[in-house]
Amino acid sequence: MRRREFIGLIGGAAVVPSILWSLAARGQQPARVRRIGVLVNMSEGDAAGQAFVAAFRQKLQELGWVEGRNARIDIRWGGGNRERYRRYAAELVALAPDVILAATSAVVEDLQQASATVPIVFVGVIDPIGSGLIASMARPGGNATGFTIFEYAISAKWLELLKEIAPRVTRAAVLRDAAVASGIGQFAAIQAVAPLDMELSTIGLRNAGEVEQAIAAFAREPNGGLVVTASGFNANNAGLIATLAARNNLPSVAPFRYFATGGGLISYGPDYADGYRRAAQYVDRVLKGEKPADLPVQAPTRYELVINLKTAKALGIAVPPMLLGRADEVIE
Repeated sequence: MRRREFIGLIGGAAVVPSILWSLAARGQQPARVRRIGVLVNMSEGDAAGQAFVAAFRQKLQELGWVEGRNARIDIRWGGGNRERYRRYAAELVALAPDVILAATSAVVEDLQQASATVPIVFVGVIDPIGSGLIASMARPGGNATGFTIFEYAISAKWLELLKEIAPRVTRAAVLRDAAVASGIGQFAAIQAVAPLDMELSTIGLRNAGEVEQAIAAFAREPNGGLVVTASGFNANNAGLIATLAARNNLPSVAPFRYFATGGGLISYGPDYADGYRRAAQYVDRVLKGEKPADLPVQAPTRYELVINLKTAKALGIAVPPMLLGRADEVIE
């Protein structure tokens, strides 16, 4: 072998391991970390809120998004405070996330004010078209899509259930936030089905002290009951409202399970944790390249009826057997 050929062979042999090493190193480079923002309407110390976020995180992990490896999740807790929503919306948008999970209409509104381009997947929204969040359910357009909690018509069911579980009720106070469209819409649906012998009134939701006084004043007359609508205040004060209802001997009904498990009499509404799990699937699709504008807004797939039998006994209510038979969960 000539000397020049020998040197070329040696040089080539040295290059091959170098190429292989370069390819191997490239393959070992960490995957791009995707940033996911979360803005929740509940308080950080709220057990139900923590459970919802945990359901979201678990589903994301099942879909392959692992915190510390290929995902980073930045969470902000709004606690029902609109000013906090605005501040946290600006904070999250400034972090340049790939997508943001938003809970309730007010949170989505503030995020869309902060950015018209950052993808948003929402949960807990009522009437997203009427609220101006999307263009249509099938093709939302814009930068937001997600999952509604119910249509206004379900509000009528709460009054029916209250009358069924406590037939003596002839007066119902509706706890609603009149400052938002959903508060007006829910009360309108309740009014539409109220029987002629049912006296309806409203209790506004501004602060806990006012609500406590209003419920106590309402309870001075006999045969009363409470209908708790979906709102930021009620979500963050479910335990307080259940306590006030019990203290004033008032049967009560609300949309979400955590109200009944917290001492309220009865609840009927969607599985809220399931909404967070389904939202994780949309977040996954957005991270893989799909656009919110093309993902249809979806309604709940399941509603659950929960009865707190312990509260019923404390109120002297004998729950009808047929109603107990329809319950998804009975708390004893």
